[in-house]
Amino acid sequence: MDIPPEFFVFVAIGLAAQTVDGALGMAYGVTSSSLLLAFGLPPALASASVHAAEVATTGVSGLSHGLFGNIDRGLLWQLALPGVAGGALGAWFLGSVDLAWLRPLVAAYLLLLGLLLVLRAFRGRRAEARRGTALPLGFGAGFLDAVGGGGWGSMITPHLMARHIEPRFAIGTANAAEFFVSAAISAVFVATLGISHVHVVAGLLVGGVVAAPFAAWLTRRLPARPLMAAVGVLVVLLSLYNLSR
Repeated sequence: MDIPPEFFVFVAIGLAAQTVDGALGMAYGVTSSSLLLAFGLPPALASASVHAAEVATTGVSGLSHGLFGNIDRGLLWQLALPGVAGGALGAWFLGSVDLAWLRPLVAAYLLLLGLLLVLRAFRGRRAEARRGTALPLGFGAGFLDAVGGGGWGSMITPHLMARHIEPRFAIGTANAAEFFVSAAISAVFVATLGISHVHVVAGLLVGGVVAAPFAAWLTRRLPARPLMAAVGVLVVLLSLYNLSR
């Protein structure tokens, strides 16, 4: 079977997106979806392709973070279970309801949250982690992730850091929970849209799987304050990009 030339473009996209996502806890879906939309894929198919690839990439990423001790298991299930419910609902809604008006509201909210993280990182203040329930956060992030073709990490990771959870645990736990959410979203997309654009999914998958272990190792090695600052800056840039659109 001949491999389309653009396959290697999708491999490069998956490699770059997973390196950032695995190390900082976000941006795989947002980056990949934006580039796929630029290639002319409809929003539903772009989201379906990204989430199909994420089932493998987030699985490898979650296992890698687990091996490096970056996961809070109790918090993992508080995020994953409601995230699965919200993601499945969002995937179903995407095919029948126009929810584009949610994007600028979420982007504005995340912009403020990103600025807060940057400020906190430069001030260097430390406080006890706040361990309140994460169930509503998981449900909302799962729903928005399915609707927007990505965004789980952008919602979850800065929220956990804002609760003063250590950055490597916030990133590792968000990545591990995303596997379950991506699997649920992909199942709904397969049931409603079928399977298409196999070379797109395969390219994103290959690049993401290769990058995942390195990104998890990098998360454990980076100091907490620079890691928090990097997450904050990335959230701000992604939010400004989404608002500009």
